[in-house]
Amino acid sequence: MAIVKHEQGAMTPAVEPSSLLQVLERAASNPEVDVEKMERLMAMHERLLARDSEGAFNAAMTQAQQEMGRISADAENKQTRSKYATYAKLDKVLRPIYTRHGFALSFGTAEGAPPDFVRVLCHVSHNGGHSRTYHVDMPADGKGAKGGDVMTKTHATGSAMSYGMRYLLKMIFNVAIGETDDDGNGATLDPINAKEHDALMASIEETETDLAKFLDYFGIEDLRELPAKRFNEAAKMLAAKKAKRNG
Repeated sequence: MAIVKHEQGAMTPAVEPSSLLQVLERAASNPEVDVEKMERLMAMHERLLARDSEGAFNAAMTQAQQEMGRISADAENKQTRSKYATYAKLDKVLRPIYTRHGFALSFGTAEGAPPDFVRVLCHVSHNGGHSRTYHVDMPADGKGAKGGDVMTKTHATGSAMSYGMRYLLKMIFNVAIGETDDDGNGATLDPINAKEHDALMASIEETETDLAKFLDYFGIEDLRELPAKRFNEAAKMLAAKKAKRNG
């Protein structure tokens, strides 16, 4: 699962838009002005405005993230025995911060996702004029962690959209979940180390395990996020699959 970002705006030489606008105003009052030069000046003016609005966007994003601390999990997936922050919790904490810094978010869907996936979009606009659109493709095949049908296509699509909104909101603002308030269970949040990660990844590749479904089973987005206390469980699952494949 990859988050993709699309930007509007371009970098241009450091010329003040206000001074260029004055030149354009004077040129517009001259009946002998060269129309082609006028058009080039207008294009330059638009690029300068785009540059400044992108700079304002980036500065506001930095300030907003400085105010965004770690968010505690408020829900638990009993199937995967993992905790997570719901969209409602993320929205409650983050919306007052990002709106204060001039951001507005809107979600939607778009074409282009692989079969049995839904492409969820998040359009992030700033009151300075710059905007970025992010997307993530979420599985919507209605399959559970063990590969069986667990929901209808309609339910699966709605679930994929909800998951996508939550993942995008968290990732756009680089929000960490659970590290601060974990009800005294801090050890459960320590992830596997690099050696354990490499060992699991090797087993996943050797057994041709579907990585997306494997991550979904453990309620994580990246194998590096697997809690250390669940390493043995993951290793045993892969070892059992390997033994079954080898007969």
